[in-house]
Amino acid sequence: MTQATPLATAVAALRAGGVIAYPTEAVWGLGCDPDDEAALTRLLRLKARDPAKGVILVAADIGQFAPWLAGLPRDQQAPLAASWPGPTTWLVPDNGRARPLVRGAHDRVALRVSDHPLVAELCRAFGGPLVSTSANRAGEPPAMSAAEIQAIFGERLDAVLDGPLGGHDRPSTIRDLASGRVLRA
Repeated sequence: MTQATPLATAVAALRAGGVIAYPTEAVWGLGCDPDDEAALTRLLRLKARDPAKGVILVAADIGQFAPWLAGLPRDQQAPLAASWPGPTTWLVPDNGRARPLVRGAHDRVALRVSDHPLVAELCRAFGGPLVSTSANRAGEPPAMSAAEIQAIFGERLDAVLDGPLGGHDRPSTIRDLASGRVLRA
């Protein structure tokens, strides 16, 4: 399905194991339930993405990441809370909660609390974090509109939640929590 769908339809598609497209802060993203192995596999195949790379999870607020942050000392959570919501993705140690396809070949998981109103609304309606990876095939530029989603993916998505991009000129900064190092500016 590539026609724009209402929020409730997009959430139903996610709960049914679907893969959806939605606008994020800077580019269009593909998303699915991060706990649905079949949906994760399908999303990675649609993108032709190497499963070893892992994917980012996005949430409406830091509370939605509580299971992924369990065991992380409070002082290490402070930089996360200080930068969220916003365009910073943090690599945090995986406490065993992340699925292998989310984490990829890494011992960390990538988390971001979005400041995009539609992304936050989608995560709230879904009831938790979602996969958020750029809507493109590996090595190609990300989609910047619903029309580009149609051109790239045709009828292979379960929902397209149309809306404006969030006004950022580039995807989120990626930082490693342990070292503070910026991996993507």
